[in-house]
Amino acid sequence: MYRFLVTPRWLGINVFVLLAIPVCIFMGTWQLGRFEDRVASHEAAKAAPDPGERPAAALETLLPVDQETSGRHATASGRYGDQFLVPDRELDGENGSYVLTMLRTDGGKALPVVRGWLPSGGKVPAPPTGEVTVTGSLQASESTGSDGVRAGGGLPQGQLAMISAASLVNVVPYDVYDAWVTVSKASDGLRAVPAGAPQNTGLDLKAFQNLGYTGEWFVFAGFVVFMWFRLVRREAEAIRDRQLGLETAA
Repeated sequence: MYRFLVTPRWLGINVFVLLAIPVCIFMGTWQLGRFEDRVASHEAAKAAPDPGERPAAALETLLPVDQETSGRHATASGRYGDQFLVPDRELDGENGSYVLTMLRTDGGKALPVVRGWLPSGGKVPAPPTGEVTVTGSLQASESTGSDGVRAGGGLPQGQLAMISAASLVNVVPYDVYDAWVTVSKASDGLRAVPAGAPQNTGLDLKAFQNLGYTGEWFVFAGFVVFMWFRLVRREAEAIRDRQLGLETAA
């Protein structure tokens, strides 16, 4: 009765099933590995010493920003130049703006410096003049996918939606570091902005998406097996009905 399994049509179905099941299992295992990696990085981050407690280092020695250098205290010297507001930023439940000032370093490139947080309606303080040395927590450039970061435009002149070298090069006539710092001690009536966690670490939404995809791929594998058995059963029943003369035209 099951000789139909070796017919050309069923050979094609069998090959598809034999390929689909390992692919689904591999993808599910890969997504599970991604979730486990995020859990491991989360546990390692909790066990590791606070990056902000390590000694400050020169900016150039901490670039490019990665999971290990993010949050480290970096120092840079230069003169303040262009200044921008980054609106819709919350601090302690209040809405306000980051005061972002470009620090023109001796090397020619500019470092975006968040001098502090300004409540809505507050007066924007002018940056200090002359040569300054800045110490602050190093952060990677924000991206359009970052939580709480707007990707759209339409902001007034002098405001930015995100702190990113890709967006700053369009508004300033000089090279910009692909990083920024938030000063440890704010002045001029501003409030210091705490350093954020590095991207793609910890048990964030993406981690649980990986876990969800793991379940989906294993369900797909089970569905393929279920459908194969169901099709085999239907085919066997149809052959039996024909042999008994029970099959009628639709």
